[in-house]
Amino acid sequence: MEVSVKKRLVIASVAYWILLAYIIAALVWWFIALEKQNRQMANYKISEIKLDEPTYQASYDRIMGERQRKTAQYIGEGCVILILTLLGSLFVYQAVRKQVKLQQQQQNFMMAVTHELKTPIAVARLNLETLLKHSLDEAKREKLLQITLQETKRLDTLASNILVSSQLEGGKYHFAREEQDFSKLVKQCIQDSANRFPDRHWDAAVEEDIVIVGDTLLLQILVNNLLDNAVKYSPRQSTIRCRLHQQQRHVLLEVSDEGPGVPDGEKTKIFDKFYRVGNEATRTAKGTGLGLYLCKKIAKDHHATIRVTDNSPVGSTFTIRFTV
Repeated sequence: MEVSVKKRLVIASVAYWILLAYIIAALVWWFIALEKQNRQMANYKISEIKLDEPTYQASYDRIMGERQRKTAQYIGEGCVILILTLLGSLFVYQAVRKQVKLQQQQQNFMMAVTHELKTPIAVARLNLETLLKHSLDEAKREKLLQITLQETKRLDTLASNILVSSQLEGGKYHFAREEQDFSKLVKQCIQDSANRFPDRHWDAAVEEDIVIVGDTLLLQILVNNLLDNAVKYSPRQSTIRCRLHQQQRHVLLEVSDEGPGVPDGEKTKIFDKFYRVGNEATRTAKGTGLGLYLCKKIAKDHHATIRVTDNSPVGSTFTIRFTV
């Protein structure tokens, strides 16, 4: 967490505790003042009673009873106010902490998006300028065009992730539930990734004719994000495995990498919006923190579950389970 975020959280925490202490002190002072007034009023009423009156004892008992009821009333009211104050303060405290963290996550997201945008734009611009200014042989021209095409696909993927994420959260995405040849879709996504990253080792095992009901664009984003995540966090010489198979009424999609893996304490957090694993081995990788969040959101919209487990001997395995 950044120093500025910690500083703001410390300030918010100190202000919270000071305000809470002041409220509790004021509540205690209020109770003491009322109880003192209650005692004085009772003593005054008792002093007004003459000792030789036949009803002295009854009047005394009545006055003391009123005093005890007032004391019980003050205690009850004080406890209710204290509980409501503590609950309200806790809500405000959590809301402030959440807002500060969300603001920092959004700032990190904007920085990451800016970097993700500038890099492919700069590469594509450089390649196009090279093609315009120099007469290259056909092989070099083909290579530069392929690289430029890959970078434009990166831009398209980033734009799709941001747009779809916004539409899904706002409930504005028009979900199309149609029968999909999921085997064909997964194989196409793997082929596209293999074309984009020809230096990577791909191991695919996709059962034929697996059909599920869902949205084509969302399913493509789901599979592509898992494959991109595996590429992003695994060594260049390692193997990325993708399995698609059916077990009775369930369809399982598994994407495994040989990267540093995900710590047990963060296996659920990585699916939160803007969240990125906090160790140095993974934080240096490119990303916006939207990919896995979208995977979970899309899986949920398709009545599927997603989880991450440890790959053997190293790495992670992301498994999506569809019910058919």
